[in-house]
Amino acid sequence: MGGQERREQILKILKNRKEPVAGTELAKRLQVSRQVIVQDMALIRANGAEILSTNRGYMIREEKTASRVFKVIHTDEQVEEELNLFVDHGGKVEDVFVFHKVYGVIKAGMNIKSRKDVQKYMEDISSGKSTQLKNLTSGYHYHTITAEDEQTLNQIQEELHQRGFLAKLQDYEPVDFWGGSE
Repeated sequence: MGGQERREQILKILKNRKEPVAGTELAKRLQVSRQVIVQDMALIRANGAEILSTNRGYMIREEKTASRVFKVIHTDEQVEEELNLFVDHGGKVEDVFVFHKVYGVIKAGMNIKSRKDVQKYMEDISSGKSTQLKNLTSGYHYHTITAEDEQTLNQIQEELHQRGFLAKLQDYEPVDFWGGSE
């Protein structure tokens, strides 16, 4: 296993554990010396990962994020504008879902965090292989958006409102989607 692959494995191990992982455990698991792990940690940190060293081992600093579900409506021609609005304001589009009166909630992950991701999504949709979920429900759909803080989500909400994308919840819709409501 090469150095880059080993560092990717270290990150994967740390992301999958809530508690600190001892350097000796990483060294044993990856079949290298403890000193190699120390050097790898320095390189991982230099590449921007926030790794904490505790007296019990290493752990990734958990990002604190705020999350909100937005109910929106727009045309097919406005999809790119809507997605760019989210990412330009510092949001990440976690998913899209619809509330169908017969089938209930139908959800798909999106993981869109940049204009590049938006462009890729638009290319995939324009290929004609699939249609957007919003088309099942007359254009109404929801996005779970995460951001650094509530203030960012408030800015996104205001911009959605100004552009006419924000939609009102109806009486028949569940107000609490997985713990978030809007």
